[in-house]
Amino acid sequence: MHQARQWLFAVSMLCFAAVVQAALPLSDGDGNKLPSLSPMLKQVNPAVVNIATFSKQQAQNPLLNDPFFRRFFNVPDQQQMPRQAPKRRQQSAGSGVIVDAQNGIVMTNSHVIDGADEVQISLADGRTFTAEVKGSDPELDIAILQIDAEDLSQVPLGDSRVLEVGDFVVAIGSPFGLGQTVTTGIVSALERTGLGIEGYENFIQTDASINPGNSGGALVNLHGELIGINTAILAPAGGNVGIGFAIPINMAKASMEQIIAHGEVRRGQLGIGIQDISPELSKAFDLKNGQQGVLITGVGEDSSAEKAGLKAGDIIVAVDGITTSSTGQLRSQIGIKEIGDKVKLTLIREGKTKKLGVTVGEPQQLASVSDKLHSLLEGAQFENNPDGEGVLVAALSPNSVAAYGGLRPGDIIVGANRQRVNNIKSFQEALSYNKQSVLLQVNRNGRALYLVIQ
Repeated sequence: MHQARQWLFAVSMLCFAAVVQAALPLSDGDGNKLPSLSPMLKQVNPAVVNIATFSKQQAQNPLLNDPFFRRFFNVPDQQQMPRQAPKRRQQSAGSGVIVDAQNGIVMTNSHVIDGADEVQISLADGRTFTAEVKGSDPELDIAILQIDAEDLSQVPLGDSRVLEVGDFVVAIGSPFGLGQTVTTGIVSALERTGLGIEGYENFIQTDASINPGNSGGALVNLHGELIGINTAILAPAGGNVGIGFAIPINMAKASMEQIIAHGEVRRGQLGIGIQDISPELSKAFDLKNGQQGVLITGVGEDSSAEKAGLKAGDIIVAVDGITTSSTGQLRSQIGIKEIGDKVKLTLIREGKTKKLGVTVGEPQQLASVSDKLHSLLEGAQFENNPDGEGVLVAALSPNSVAAYGGLRPGDIIVGANRQRVNNIKSFQEALSYNKQSVLLQVNRNGRALYLVIQ
């Protein structure tokens, strides 16, 4: 019996060794053995930088913000925020990747440098530079920095479209301020959406350890190519539990090119309302063999979609030949395009496959960048109500000010600041009447109510 157990153990170890041997690279293209990832990391590590941001904030006693404290001690409201309170220097840290050594271009997350008065970049060789912020794309969470330095290294850009679940990846960054930290893992999933982390989501999920401070760092393949920018973790306590997310480099590259060219991202839209296809809708539209796609719920008047012939009830199944299975994926596919770009949509209309060319237009019918409407509505996405007058709350970040104020996805806004709202344009005009707060008149499941966002 003992010998049988030994035999089984030996067999299992041989099988394990065979699996490991089959999974890991044994040699490079020249046949040279690769005992470790060290040769690749020696090329990549010098291009991964530590980012320190500094800002000046008003220092105040937190008790002054406590309503009970103010009432108990009869503190006047005007003393809640002392005007002459001293300022103190705040510091935070993150990571970044040099993607253009010649021009000193560094890519990182937008949230890493958000609100910073000064951004400093520290290289692996010990040099430190003050960076210029060229621009940012908060919806994608990408920011582009530039430093004036010589003898820089860069990470070559890969192609995130060829990634597959199970591919080995390496995350490099400065978790908790510890520079040049390397962790390994695999691609756990692709095209993760609906997390409410960013406006445009199409994440690479990985089990490579990503912790606070890793934000903006590099996710590379075994060839040392940049295939993603680490951006977030999913964990109750904020630590790593094997679920991290990275922005695909193809999306980040498209954003970077616009920032360098224009100083901002000019993201266009098709002018359609969309929703995911539930099992009930799949049956109602008679989709066969598990066919997935995105249902068009409405087409904006005079929009690019209307001019191209798109109709409510059409089901988009591919963009430029790449399969589309969710609203988040479709938004990301269109979101990397510039205004004026042409896309070819493959769709199903009344059971028949059809292809239409559509030009990406100005964001008139859909307003996804709600901070352009009002700062208090940041994190919300709006579109013209496809069923009539008003503005539909298409999506809403659960941690946004608007969500805390009571706004919900699916709400129909029919009034704002005591002004009637018929569409996005009139909504924008109504919001301009009050910059300090927003009074909304909302229809929710046939019930009328008012909300104050402040």
